[in-house]
Formats: sequence, structure tokens, C-alpha cells
Amino acid sequence: METVSKALSHGGVQGVYRHEAATTRCPMTFAVFVPPQARDGVVPVLWYLSGLTCTHANVMEKGEYRAAAARHGVIIVAPDTSPRGPDVPDEPGNWQFGSGAGFYVDATEAPYAANYRMYSYVTQELPALVAAEFPADMSRQGIFGHSMGGHGALTIALKNPGRYRSCSAFAPIVQPSTADWSRPALEKYLGPDAKAWRAWDACALIEDGHRLPELLVDQGTADSFLDTGLRPWLLREACERAGMPLTLTMREGYDHSYFFISTFMADHIAWHAARLG
Repeated sequence: METVSKALSHGGVQGVYRHEAATTRCPMTFAVFVPPQARDGVVPVLWYLSGLTCTHANVMEKGEYRAAAARHGVIIVAPDTSPRGPDVPDEPGNWQFGSGAGFYVDATEAPYAANYRMYSYVTQELPALVAAEFPADMSRQGIFGHSMGGHGALTIALKNPGRYRSCSAFAPIVQPSTADWSRPALEKYLGPDAKAWRAWDACALIEDGHRLPELLVDQGTADSFLDTGLRPWLLREACERAGMPLTLTMREGYDHSYFFISTFMADHIAWHAARLG
């Protein structure tokens, strides 16, 4: 693991790191904030998954999470959103697919299956690296994310019951198998059979019996993607049918940007910290 940068912040350390990833077959960069409490022992881990077009840097630079993470004593890990590099297949000019748009799935279709294995990277390879290199208590993990990353957080938590003590999202894509800006990507990554997409769709996973103790979701009412891409009411309906607790808060006037995310970031971190112990 290569250290790209380190900086002191709120008594903790914000670092950026790079390593050769076996799952994605390319170098991967990720950010880790270690709070000051980690000097005395291991602390809980909170994974943040970013949205379309993002890297690890977006939340690190705009998310305003460090003060809350330092206050509650939580490590924040922010992976990249896709494999990258000259040998990684891509569709330049298509911001909804390829570089910056891995959708946190394990692709099965050529030529993407060789590199686009973000689910395995986020759930297996990167946690193993974090456990080995940082003072992380891997028995206390939470996960959250934004937009495509909210989709990733929901599906990853639903597919791994018991691993994550808490799960939340900002403006998640709750049913990517039918949303305008995600359905084409799922078809390219997973093939034309829509039945295969259910394993990567939060609403479908809940319908198919996957459960979490509770969910927290914040959504801006002025989000330009609300009606065609995000549709949080579908998640509410799925949770109501399943009897799964969901706190869905519609934030009046907020959009899809990091101005929205940073406003409620501290609330989400406090919510996770209460459940991580």
C-alpha cells in the first residue's frame, strides 16, 4: 500500500492511499480518516460510497465529515467508484457507465467482467487491507453513500446481513433495474436478463426476503433526479410491505449536490455511531 498523502485534521489523520487491486486488476485509490481516539485502540469503521462521476476525493473535499467522525471516534473509508486506467474498458463521454460508474456490482459480461468487480472490491479486498493497515474494529462496521453510492450501500448491506450494524443513504437510486440512468448500465455489466439484476436492486432484494434492522434515508425535494432516477417512495413501499423500519426524510428545497450531503452528514454519522457503539 502506497501513501499518497496525509494531513492532520480535527486531531485525526486524513490519508489517501493507493494499491494494486487483485479484484479490479488495476491500481485503486481510497481515502481513510482515522480519528484521534484510534491512538488508544481500535475504533468502528464507517464506509462511504460515492455517486456517479465521483472518486474518493469528492466526499473527502466536500463532505465535511471529519469533525463529526472525530467527535464520535469513527474511521471513515471512502473507496473509488470504479476501476480506472488505460487497460480498463470504458465509454468516454458516457458519465452513467464505465469510469466513475461501477454501480458496486460484479460484472458478468465481457469485456467488463475482468475489471468491474466493485462489489467484491468493497466487501472483500479493501476491508482486508483496512483491517491489516489501520486500527479498525471490523466487528463494528456501518455503511452509507450518495446516489449510486446510496444504491451500493443499500444493496451491500442487504446482501451481507449481520456484517453492517447500520446503513443509511443520501438520495439513493433505490430501484436501479427500472431507473432511466441505471438500467442501461446494469444491462451492459450483467447482461440482458433482467432477472439477474434483482441481486443488485435494493427494492428487489427486500421483495425477495433480504432484511435490515432499520434504514435511514435523506432526500432533497429539489433534486433534479428525484422523479426519474431516485424515486424514494419505491423504497418506502417495499419496506412497508416487508415490515422493515425506514426513516425517510424529504428535505425541502435541497438538491442532489454536496451542499445537501454536507448539511446532513453530521446527523448520519451520529446515527451510525449510536449503533456502532
